[in-house]
Amino acid sequence: MATTGSRLAAGDAAPGFTLPDAEGRPVSLSDFSGSRVVVYFYPAASTPGCTTQACDFRDSLASLAASGYRVIGVSPDAPGKLKKFQESESLTFPLLSDEDHAVAAAYGAWGEKKNYGRTYEGLIRSTVVVGEDGRVVLAQYNVRAAGHVAKLRRDLGLDAA
Repeated sequence: MATTGSRLAAGDAAPGFTLPDAEGRPVSLSDFSGSRVVVYFYPAASTPGCTTQACDFRDSLASLAASGYRVIGVSPDAPGKLKKFQESESLTFPLLSDEDHAVAAAYGAWGEKKNYGRTYEGLIRSTVVVGEDGRVVLAQYNVRAAGHVAKLRRDLGLDAA
């Protein structure tokens, strides 16, 4: 299991990664070099909160792209589950599989969580925006699924979608 990583802050170098997408093809952060990239971490495909968040990104994708942003979703799910999620929700951005949590840990999105009085290690719903230079522009942790994309757009200074 991955160990808890330090949270990233604006100005930090974004950790590089290569993960399989929903088709099992490798996708690297470096593939997006020269672009602004929203890397968002979510706990599990096809759950209510994660579906809400993914559909919000899907519905905002054109306006984010028009502002120069690409979107990548990362979860601990296997590629097959990601493929079903992409197809059922018509998601057109890459969903990447981080089954060993190593990338989530490197981004500070894996750590201690509390739920119903129980403490455990898990994925912390997080979003990290990486600039064209590979440095963190914005890092948000423990974000809410509903309304997150609208808040992210405001925090980035983009017009409301």
